[in-house]
Amino acid sequence: MTIAEAQQTVDHWIKTYGVRYFNELTNMALLTEEVGELARVIARKYGEQSFKDSESEKNLADEMADVLFVLICLANQTGVDLTQAMERNIEKKTKRDNNRHHSNDKLL
Repeated sequence: MTIAEAQQTVDHWIKTYGVRYFNELTNMALLTEEVGELARVIARKYGEQSFKDSESEKNLADEMADVLFVLICLANQTGVDLTQAMERNIEKKTKRDNNRHHSNDKLL
């Protein structure tokens, strides 16, 4: 699925099953919540924390998809074409950082 297809799929899902988009502020709060859930899984799976006996190990991919879904909702409702945004962002990073990381002794 391309980014554009994902934006169309989410839009269709929202209009079919979700009735309408939540407002931008609500979706920003939801995005923050979903990122927190992703951070919790990563902290337990790759960090020093462990899952409690009462909680099952969450699916990392599913948590990432939750973050992406809400981010796409925000893009759709604010008129952001994520394909174009990513292309511009990669171009910006390439121009800015094309030598920076190769000359970082911490990474070598």
